Amino acid sequence: MRLWQGKLCESLDLRGRILVSEHGINGTVGGEVENLTSYIKANKEYPPFKDIEYKWSEGKREDFPGLKVKSRDELVAFGIADELKVDSQGVVGGGEHLSPEALHELVDARGDQVTFFDARNSFEARIGRFRGAIVPQTNTTHDFIREIDSGKYDHLKATPVVTYCTGGIRCEILSSAMKSRGFEQVYQLDGGIVKYGEAFGNKGLWEGSLYVFDRRMAIDFEPNVTPIGECAYCDGLTKTFYNCSSDWCRELTLVCDSCADRDVLSLDCIHA
Repeated sequence: MRLWQGKLCESLDLRGRILVSEHGINGTVGGEVENLTSYIKANKEYPPFKDIEYKWSEGKREDFPGLKVKSRDELVAFGIADELKVDSQGVVGGGEHLSPEALHELVDARGDQVTFFDARNSFEARIGRFRGAIVPQTNTTHDFIREIDSGKYDHLKATPVVTYCTGGIRCEILSSAMKSRGFEQVYQLDGGIVKYGEAFGNKGLWEGSLYVFDRRMAIDFEPNVTPIGECAYCDGLTKTFYNCSSDWCRELTLVCDSCADRDVLSLDCIHA
């Protein structure tokens, strides 16, 4: 599978990152529209991939430095490869799928009983998240199971919890892990933040921008989004991440345009 996907992308001059595992496939690629369409067509000719959901966004091939296709034990590195079960319908025992419209219906019906649970790394939520969402303190995906096993979220086990992530993969797997640990009313946002943004733009329950793992780093669903990220130097609002200039650090740092113009990134590391 890894070799086929690599050769297919190379033949279509695509760049990006693709992961394959025994549980499925996940990735993001960029290129000319006709080549991306050919990639989708080729995947659909393989019967197990005929119903894959694809999500489009504005970008280009050069948003990625190259092409990486890798095989892994897990599509998302939660550390529960032996626990996760997948059949022809997807993840077994996961949360109930909610369309963007059904999500609004749940919130309208249950109000503040509904808790949004961010399934992304915590730094991603600094520039965009659902209003009032719980953002677990995670630096990597490996931290999630430790977080939900810690007991700090046990008070949510009998209440409606909506997990969400960028495209719907991380939250699907996390919702299964949460249900197996006693969370009773677990939902997942079908298609992730991307599909929600397509449906409601700036007019729904989402605030800010969406972090993406390529050179764009952030995308908006409509123009004139109000930033919610805070500049590390002046607390001004921003959605722009920079790598810390210290060679030993390189941590992603939010910096507003004014501070970037003042070249604050050449100062000593603020994470020391």
